[in-house]
Amino acid sequence: MREVSVGERRARLARRQAVAPAHRVGDAVGATRAVVALHATEPATVHLSVQARVDDAAPGAGGLDHALHVDRSLVRQLAMRRTLFVFPLDLLGAAWGSAAARVAQSEGARLVKDLTATGEVADPARWLERVRAGVLEVLGSEPGGLTALELRSSVPGLEVRLAAGGATYAGSRVLTWLGARGEVVRGHSTTHWRQSRPRWTLAEHWLGEPPAALAPAEGYAALVRRWLERFGPATEADLVWWLGATKGAVRAALGAVGAREVDLEGGGPGHLLPDDLEEEPPVEPWAALLPVLDPTVMGWKQRDFYLSEHAAVVFDRNGNAGTTAWWDGRVVGCWVQDPDGVVEVRVLDDVGREARARLGEEAARLTRWLAGQRVGTVYPSPAMRADPGDLTYPVVRA
Repeated sequence: MREVSVGERRARLARRQAVAPAHRVGDAVGATRAVVALHATEPATVHLSVQARVDDAAPGAGGLDHALHVDRSLVRQLAMRRTLFVFPLDLLGAAWGSAAARVAQSEGARLVKDLTATGEVADPARWLERVRAGVLEVLGSEPGGLTALELRSSVPGLEVRLAAGGATYAGSRVLTWLGARGEVVRGHSTTHWRQSRPRWTLAEHWLGEPPAALAPAEGYAALVRRWLERFGPATEADLVWWLGATKGAVRAALGAVGAREVDLEGGGPGHLLPDDLEEEPPVEPWAALLPVLDPTVMGWKQRDFYLSEHAAVVFDRNGNAGTTAWWDGRVVGCWVQDPDGVVEVRVLDDVGREARARLGEEAARLTRWLAGQRVGTVYPSPAMRADPGDLTYPVVRA
């Protein structure tokens, strides 16, 4: 069994996920393919993840907006771990048939349970199907789509509250469920790139002829193949976590793609595709600044090979990654913006002069890109929240 060293895993990460500057890609679709799908829980992350992987990306405009809203080669979709992602169109059918379908099933069951608890709906399952039909009918006559608020005023039932006096309407949960099913999609945004207030539209209106949902086993196999291309070698536990799937589904998918077992240095057995067993060439030392919840940071469950002792300060208590600063294949800190919007890098290691210089270059690049716009987050890590006066090493400024 071939052993894959930590250094080789870091080289694969740098090259295949387009995070090393020398291996950046040409457009937003390429950046998305480099990590299978972009994490989209926070709208700004999609743009910042593309910025990190494409030299001439522009915030809120250019290639990413064109791919999302004009040629629609990228599509927002709730899928793995009940998380919103941006998928390449050619992978959407795989997601619909596997990870998204699993989420849709659990969302529907939870919604029926919560509606039952309110006592406001006599037959929640029947009510849900009736409201589903109403949403699809209304959107069928609105090719441009409607916001959640507009739908709530147009479809009887969406105004039901899920708790007495609470602010959560059934409507938002119904749309989440329909989105996971692939019946509706998030279309044009009604605000700027740092917020998410989409118009909901029928999948056939937005995509023309939507891809067919694959059978579950085929869908999982397609996702696993694409994931191993970009994140392999990795463990079964990594895949179970990333997909939000069962061990049985993952093992079947690994078998379907003919995955081969390799020995991960310090990490036990891992898996690679059968045509990807050659040793990965090393890459030159590189620096990168990645956003909150970037797919590279969130790509594995077992993260020691790139995080070492820093997991507790760059992830929050719920396992959400904050911003990260990278040097030569490992996380060495985080980044924040000062009151003027200038990017500052907080290093957690004594990384040396070359690393500090290169991180400063990346901070300047990101500062120019943001052009004074500040990006907030609901997932700040302990390192991001720390008092600058408590830092061990000097801040690296743009």
